Amino acid sequence: MRLKGKVAVVTGGSRGIGRAIALALAEEGADVAVNYQRNEAMAREVAQAIERTGRASDIYQADVSDPEQVQRMRDAVLKRFERVEILVNNAGINRDKSFAKMDDDTWRSVISVNLNGVFYCTKVFLDGMAARGYGRIINISSIVGQMGNFGQANYAAAKAGLLGFTKSLARELAGKGITVNAIAPGFIATDMVSGVPDDVKQKILAQIPLRRFGEPEEVAKAVVFLGSEDASYITGQVLNVNGGMYV
Repeated sequence: MRLKGKVAVVTGGSRGIGRAIALALAEEGADVAVNYQRNEAMAREVAQAIERTGRASDIYQADVSDPEQVQRMRDAVLKRFERVEILVNNAGINRDKSFAKMDDDTWRSVISVNLNGVFYCTKVFLDGMAARGYGRIINISSIVGQMGNFGQANYAAAKAGLLGFTKSLARELAGKGITVNAIAPGFIATDMVSGVPDDVKQKILAQIPLRRFGEPEEVAKAVVFLGSEDASYITGQVLNVNGGMYV
């Protein structure tokens, strides 16, 4: 129960890695606000699973790329939980195309959610953390932001931007008792990876020293660590959870 008494917000918490993060935080004692954009039923299932652990939870619809929706989410979360100590910026989308075929909308939509959304969500919860002199901000980046990937110039740019954002904010907020770290997952067994053709999967696996895809729960455990007092002297870092694919 390393997070007993803490309140966490997980963006994009209705499925995949976000779902695993929300559940893992609750299992360690945190109450969890679950953000989602479209799938209310899946978000509610996550919240109900959290409540079965004995922790409090609720769901909050917001497109993180819209600052007005993010502000309304913040107001609703604080009305219910009064404070937030842990913010996990997990919400993200991909719109893959080779750069030659990438249009303005494909570029902007990914940047808006994956990078601007982190700015908006961090902005609205930061003041409360600073006032209490305590906070944990954990940004979910990607191995693609470190090494690039064919057809993902937009996604790679956003996820690489998160790393610079994390390091800069860590320097600014250290004196306020707030740590800021990033996690860069490799290829994780989510819906995104399951949709990849089998021959492509085999090529990816051949590049992973551990010869398997990661599990969402393995990323979630890293989030729990960075959100706990075990990581109280760690800030501005990127924790790679990639099976050795990028070192």
